Amino acid sequence: MTLSSPLPATLSDPATTGSEPQATVEKVPYAGWENCIRLSNGRIELITTTDVGPRIIRFGFVGGQNLFKEFGGQLGKTGGDAWRIYGGHRFWHAPEDRVRTYMPDNDPVAWRAQEGTLVLTQPVEEANGVQKELAVHLHPTEPRVTVLHRLINRSEEPVELAPWALSVMAAGARAILPQEHFRPHVEQLLPARTLTLWSYTNMADPRFRWGSRFIEVRHDAQHRSSQKLGVLSTLPWMACALNGEVFLKSAGYEAGASYPDMNSNLEVYVGGDMLELETLAPLRPIPPGALAEHREVWSLQELEIGQSEEDVEEALVPLANAQLAWAASAPA
Repeated sequence: MTLSSPLPATLSDPATTGSEPQATVEKVPYAGWENCIRLSNGRIELITTTDVGPRIIRFGFVGGQNLFKEFGGQLGKTGGDAWRIYGGHRFWHAPEDRVRTYMPDNDPVAWRAQEGTLVLTQPVEEANGVQKELAVHLHPTEPRVTVLHRLINRSEEPVELAPWALSVMAAGARAILPQEHFRPHVEQLLPARTLTLWSYTNMADPRFRWGSRFIEVRHDAQHRSSQKLGVLSTLPWMACALNGEVFLKSAGYEAGASYPDMNSNLEVYVGGDMLELETLAPLRPIPPGALAEHREVWSLQELEIGQSEEDVEEALVPLANAQLAWAASAPA
C-alpha cells in the first residue's frame, strides 16, 4: 500500500507505448443498469457499473462465462439505505465494521476514461469522510487487468484504514492459495506463516483442503454455512478455477507491515451462494487529503487444473511467478 496525495489519471503497462492500440471503452446497458462501462481488448472484457458502485460486475473472455457472481434479485437496483452485495468485484475498507464497512454503494459514481484506463469515483462517505476510487486499466492485447483501489481521506482528521479488495466468484469456484514451500524441521526451526480463523470457521468442513503446498477452498451449494480463513503470505497471489478457466489475481506484500485481521493479506470466504477472493493492504493512518492505494493485477487463462498438488504446482506456479514479476516491473 502506498500513501500519497496526487491522483494520477492513468495507468500504464511496462511493455507498451502510446503508439500501440488501447482497449476500447464504451457505454452499455447491463443486467438492468443502463449506464455501465465496458472495457475490452478483443480477448477479455470487463463491465463496471456507474448507476451504483464502484463495482466491476463482469469479468471474462469476450462471449464467455462471467467469472464473477451476480445476485439476480439485486441486479439493476439503485438507491436506498440498505447495503446490497450485487456481486462482482467490490471495494471495502478494513478492519470490518458493521456500520462503516457496510456503507451502501447504491448511488451513481463519476467516471472518466483516458488511454485505456477507466476511473470510477464514489461520492464521499458522509459518516466517515472517506472517498473510494477505482482505476481500472485493461492491457491492450493480453488477458491482463490492473486495478488500483484508492481510499481518499476527505475529512479533517487522520483515519486508520486499509484498502480491501473483494472478488465475488461464481458458483462452483475452486480457490487456491499458495503456501511457502514445505521444509523439514531440521532445516527450518522458526515458523513460516500464519493462519487466521474466524469464530465460525470449521476446519473440518469438506470445502477445505489443507495441503502442504496449497490451501484450497471449494464452493459447494450443498453446504450453506459460512467459512473463512486468512493468511499472511509472502507469495501474494490467489487463483480461482471455474469451468476450464483460471482467474489469477496478485497484490503486494510488505515485510514487517501490520495487516488487518490478525495480520492477513490474503483471505477466502465461502458461503452457500458464492466464494470470495480477498486481498488486503497494510493498516496505516491516512492523513487528511492523502490516500491509501492498493493494486491488484488480474489475468485470465483457459486452463484445466488437475486435483493433485503436483498438478496445481505445474499449472499455476509459473503463471503466478510471471505475473508477480510483471507487476513488480510496472510503474507504481
